[in-house]
Amino acid sequence: MFQQRFVLDHVAKPRIREQLMDPWRQNITELAKRENVYCKISGMVTEADWSAWSQQGLWPYLEVVLDAFSPQRLMAGSDWPVCLLAVSYSGWFEVLNAFLEKLTVREKERILGGTASEVYGL
Repeated sequence: MFQQRFVLDHVAKPRIREQLMDPWRQNITELAKRENVYCKISGMVTEADWSAWSQQGLWPYLEVVLDAFSPQRLMAGSDWPVCLLAVSYSGWFEVLNAFLEKLTVREKERILGGTASEVYGL
């Protein structure tokens, strides 16, 4: 078992603006096979077109990290203040919460705080 934990910031910066999934999807799936690697859901809107992004345009990328890491190894982040180039701080969490609606309360709690508490010893 690995003791060192690693956190991928900004879902490893997929090329959302170009709507490219690969090779990002393959790479993120491979990284997720390592149980000591976690993923922070943040920085997505600034990887998209700042003035023309949509929630639905982010969903495929969110699905990939959810499938790869599960709520057990995902944590919410904001990328504040950089996110302000494309969305308000609260606007980002509205987007994230809309995506998380399909999850159980326990899974949402994990992503919105439980994983970070565990990883960072909070």
